[in-house]
Amino acid sequence: MKVSLSMGAFEAKNRLSELLNLVAGGQEVVITRRGKVAARLVGPKNGDEKAGENWVELARRVRAKTKQGRKGIRELIELGRRF
Repeated sequence: MKVSLSMGAFEAKNRLSELLNLVAGGQEVVITRRGKVAARLVGPKNGDEKAGENWVELARRVRAKTKQGRKGIRELIELGRRF
């Protein structure tokens, strides 16, 4: 993967949408902080697009179990730990 762009963190924050488009197109973006590499933005690997779907399904299952009535925060924390 080729580094197509390198920029400071402040500028990257202000141009995030543009950077995401570059990364989606297969390019790599390096973000620096005070001249040192702080992060690399790269596109997802094959199969990574579906990784988020597992979290959505988990959230749905937890939500379904909590619809049984109002629960206290401690009980919800314990329920979340079971997954």
